[in-house]
Amino acid sequence: MWNQKPSFRFEIDNYSEKPSIQIQSKTFVAGGCEWYLNAFPKGGYLADHDHFSLFLQVANRTMLPTGWKRKVSFYFTLLNQSDKELCRSKIVRCQVLDVKGPSWGFEKLCPLSKLQENGVLEKDRLIIEVYINLIEAVDGESGEVPEKHETVDMNGLKVLASQVTLVRKIFAEHPDIALGFKSKNQVLKTAYMNVLIGLINTLNKPSHNHSEAELTKADSELSELEEVGFKLDWLKLKLEDVILERKKADVYGNKVIQLEERMKNLEQMENKMKRSIVECFLERKKAKDDGSRVKTLEERVNNLEVVDSSFRMDCLKSKFGGVSLEKKKVDDADASRVQQLEENLKNLEEIVSDLKVKLDQGKEKNSCDGFLLVDEDEVA
Repeated sequence: MWNQKPSFRFEIDNYSEKPSIQIQSKTFVAGGCEWYLNAFPKGGYLADHDHFSLFLQVANRTMLPTGWKRKVSFYFTLLNQSDKELCRSKIVRCQVLDVKGPSWGFEKLCPLSKLQENGVLEKDRLIIEVYINLIEAVDGESGEVPEKHETVDMNGLKVLASQVTLVRKIFAEHPDIALGFKSKNQVLKTAYMNVLIGLINTLNKPSHNHSEAELTKADSELSELEEVGFKLDWLKLKLEDVILERKKADVYGNKVIQLEERMKNLEQMENKMKRSIVECFLERKKAKDDGSRVKTLEERVNNLEVVDSSFRMDCLKSKFGGVSLEKKKVDDADASRVQQLEENLKNLEEIVSDLKVKLDQGKEKNSCDGFLLVDEDEVA
């Protein structure tokens, strides 16, 4: 008889971007046994890479006793983001899984072309659901002698001697815990009891020690135990409290992380301010030193300017004296030429005056001789 609730739900995000290699789900519990799924987004080895391949695998096989086997019926469904069924496999009936064949499934479960159709996979998410009906679980029936552990029968359940105290306490506090569990398979009953004990031990750990994967697995195991008839309302409350405490721890942890970050930022700011103060002090000291140097330089420049001014005045005076001397020389030379010219002019005037006298004398003589000397300008 199939449960309406799937034994496990496996969600694959960004399906179209997945490589051709296999994708393995986390380990889950169904029928008191551990399993996992192997999916091939681009097809398995014999699927010609045009079909989606999917297999159910027995988990932790190396931890199982020699000669183990599982007889199981199961089937798969493929869904999209809206839980619309895209494909349903055939039902695998009474398949025996053992050390020689620990997995079973479908090489060609669904054509890849169907999954690649536009709009089929909303948000590029593919959801796999597996429904498992465990018929039989056998450990150590291969003829080989498995490792022996001392067991004790308690309320029809075989438990290890090391677990007696805990199991006795469980039945004392919750006497109706296994009244609804009707399986007659002793191996299966023991497997479920081990799952229950492991679940209780997990939930008894401090809440901050629980990982998210561990709590998800605990929730899956609790659902599985309730489905086969265990009455575990008290354990469900315990799980809810643990999950709540874990969330509180996460919130507290996040606050601690935020406070640590703030402290780190404040320390960085403090160090930066210290560096700025030191740099400011050094700048002020440098500025003070530079101010003294500037003052000294200004005094030196002023002194140089005074010296330069005096030097320039001396130069100007020297140049002015030289110019005056040159001017005096020129003036003396000019005066000498003027005097010479004046003397020459005076000599010429004397010559002209002598000539006039001689001319007048010549006119008078010619007049006496009967000739008249006429000036050319007058004739004209």
